[in-house]
Amino acid sequence: MGTSISTFCHCYSDDDSKSESNDCSQERRALLASQERQAVASLVKLFENDTRINFYEGEPLKSLTILAHSDVHHLQLSAATAFSEISEYDVRPISREALEPMLYLLQSAYTDVQHCASAALGNLAGVEENKRLIVGMGGVKYLVHQMLSPSTEAQINSVGCITNLAADEDNKLAIAKSGALIPLTRLARSADLRVQRNATGALLNMTHRADLRVMLMEAGSVAVLVELLESKDEDTQYYAVTALSNIAVDDSGRDVLWSTQPALISILLQALRKPKIKLQSQIALTLRNLASDERYQAAIVAHGGLDSLLPLLTSSYTLLIMSAAACLRNLSIHPDNEAPIVRAGFLPELLDLVLQMDEPELQCHVISTLRNFGANNGSDKQALIDAGLLDRIRMAVEDKRVHPTVRCELAAALSVFALNDQLWRPIVELGFCELLVRLMRCRHMETEYNACLAIGTLVGKNLPEVYEELMRLWQKPGTGLRIQLAQILTLAEYAGTGVRSVAIWIIMAFMNSSRSDLQKRIAYDTQLVRAVEEISKVRTTMPSENTGPSWGFLPGIFGNKGKDVDFYEGTSSAMTLNNNSGSSSRSSSSNSTAVDGGGPDNEAQRTQSLALQVLSLVKDVPSTC
Repeated sequence: MGTSISTFCHCYSDDDSKSESNDCSQERRALLASQERQAVASLVKLFENDTRINFYEGEPLKSLTILAHSDVHHLQLSAATAFSEISEYDVRPISREALEPMLYLLQSAYTDVQHCASAALGNLAGVEENKRLIVGMGGVKYLVHQMLSPSTEAQINSVGCITNLAADEDNKLAIAKSGALIPLTRLARSADLRVQRNATGALLNMTHRADLRVMLMEAGSVAVLVELLESKDEDTQYYAVTALSNIAVDDSGRDVLWSTQPALISILLQALRKPKIKLQSQIALTLRNLASDERYQAAIVAHGGLDSLLPLLTSSYTLLIMSAAACLRNLSIHPDNEAPIVRAGFLPELLDLVLQMDEPELQCHVISTLRNFGANNGSDKQALIDAGLLDRIRMAVEDKRVHPTVRCELAAALSVFALNDQLWRPIVELGFCELLVRLMRCRHMETEYNACLAIGTLVGKNLPEVYEELMRLWQKPGTGLRIQLAQILTLAEYAGTGVRSVAIWIIMAFMNSSRSDLQKRIAYDTQLVRAVEEISKVRTTMPSENTGPSWGFLPGIFGNKGKDVDFYEGTSSAMTLNNNSGSSSRSSSSNSTAVDGGGPDNEAQRTQSLALQVLSLVKDVPSTC
């Protein structure tokens, strides 16, 4: 940096001005105003005395600002070059005063000055405070103008800066409204891989907002992003597939992809077979988002997607295993996909991963996949039973290392299995009712809800073997069904929750049974009846604070969403420094076990209504002699 500035400035030092034979000083002295000569002299002195200078404030900034506003090309270029080279090693939050001369240089009539100024802005835009300052001071419109330049260097620097600016959430809309999307889309097709990479990174950063995803689709970005899946540059491929993954989060995005990109699945699966771990992982996550749509669930399997996913699931890389499991989770939603998944050899791998206690997110994906199988009542479940499905579920639930969210998924799976015509009986015969009763009071509200739901589903079958098993557990000391129900009905923490609604429904199901001994067991239990009476009197306007999960009713009484869809939004932000793109990614999943929601008021009304029905049934039971 010292060479480019001090050598040029030396042409205007006081010693040189005394020499009439020096052509440089003779020709240019007339062009220099007094302030400019002083600025040059000041910079020369600073370079000679101290190489560690803060150029963003004080005398150095003042001198550079004077040169930046000069009408002389070489002085502008000196200032722009200084800012460009300084920002390569000194990147920090800067003031408006420091940014102003750089923005002024960005508007210079000289392209080489513009190039250096945009390079400086791109480097400084790696700092959060600077991102917002550049946009706030109107820098985007000048960068967009440079993006339209035929100069490759101008395109690299301006697009790189836009990419960094777009990594800030508050800047995205301003950039989109500046008219940048169409030029970015055009430059993403550039023959220069550096321009292509930076432009694709900028498009990726714009896909983190739903409204901007719509604007990108309107700008024609989708077709370009699909083309870039076959780019020669791996970073560009990664940015493109992550951007498409984000677009696939929305129904409208999947509709556009389905209607305009018929080759997308084939291209993704072809790229998935290449041994590039980071890219493979992101492709699997993109397929997962696409597979939240029934059309893509069928299409991915039809195009041979399972053959591409199985090697990932059996690999030694956790990242690939996680991504493949997440994709499989959504593919398993389609009822026609269960048989192909089992035939392809996934089942043993999935069952082994159920016990992968050090990877709870992975466990949740796998358990949800098995849960989706259970929700498919139209297929033969004997293969699942023979493979040890229920044994693995039990081992996972009883493992002391199991994460609470995983236990919640396990309970949700059992609640769905209880609905299945082929799985409910093994659940009862293998002693899962006792396990579920224990989970009814495990100090994790959603797990308790799912456990109650499973018990309620079994009771609702109105079958003797279910009643016999639950009556065996009724009075078990400490963890019996009766004490669990009593606590749910009386403890304040359950007020207005779905857990209490299901507990009362279980009691009502006993009262509605044809077994008089069950009816009497409830009706003659003064503690339970008194608790139900208190609930029936509670006003239905509940406190506003969250008192626990509140969900809708399942078939018959409560509504169970047997199959859950999982989305991933790529949070990778493309960043550029010195025209080299880098990225960081973070994987994020929502392991939802919830069914249709309702507020506390609504749940309280349901609970009160059920309580009144139970009391009506209790009155019909003959009193003891």
